[in-house]
Amino acid sequence: MIEHYRLYVQLKFNKMSKPSQAIATLPTAVQAALVQLGDHLCTARLRRSESLRDWATRLNVSVPTLMRMEKGDPKVGMGVYATALWLAGFEEGLRHLANPASDAQALAQELRILKRPKGNVHGQ
Repeated sequence: MIEHYRLYVQLKFNKMSKPSQAIATLPTAVQAALVQLGDHLCTARLRRSESLRDWATRLNVSVPTLMRMEKGDPKVGMGVYATALWLAGFEEGLRHLANPASDAQALAQELRILKRPKGNVHGQ
């Protein structure tokens, strides 16, 4: 009885949930990058002669989820994209995403702060 109630609650609230505002307001450049990433991952799968079913099994997702990922769907979890990158042998590139050492904007800001006169620590 309790299991039936839990299943009912899961189904009701999963279907009734509103789309994320972050996804609804996704910048065009981000959506384009996801589409390109999905296309690259699709090409990687095809070049390895992997079927949708086999690749989905290895990713531990359904075939429809894999198809959505290959189209760049932002609703597909980051973990699925990351695992697909790993399966294709691209995990090294994943390690370098958002690397603080490559953040030129933040580094320039830190340099500006360091160059301030000593008495002007808090921007006064």
